[in-house]
Amino acid sequence: MSANGSGFKVLVIDDSNTIRRSAEIFLRQGGHEVLLAEDGYDALSKVNDHQPQLIFCDILMPRLDGYQTCAIIKRNAQFSHVPVVMLSSRDGVFDKARGRMVGSQDYLTKPFTKDQLLQAVRQFGGDGAATAPSAP
Repeated sequence: MSANGSGFKVLVIDDSNTIRRSAEIFLRQGGHEVLLAEDGYDALSKVNDHQPQLIFCDILMPRLDGYQTCAIIKRNAQFSHVPVVMLSSRDGVFDKARGRMVGSQDYLTKPFTKDQLLQAVRQFGGDGAATAPSAP
């Protein structure tokens, strides 16, 4: 936990080591605590054990994809309030809509920039309770 209250605990789920490390560097530079998971199963145990305040989740992963991972997190009453931002190399309307259907708050296209990542944390970070879903 960040004692100073300015940083958030952020979980980054991606099967690409390069993406995980880039996100970790950007988020740490922004003053946030970072947890990393390489797939959905790894992520679910980390969500349970560490209770992140924000989750970045890749869509295309082996075993348990990002949509399934997000849906499982959102179905759990203990974690349903935690904002999830989907990550994908595809920027299609269908992908974004499907992400919303499983409960994600937003969608970032890879490769993302440090500014895009930190902007998402500013927008959705925190306890999630103050984050109202965007209007249709």
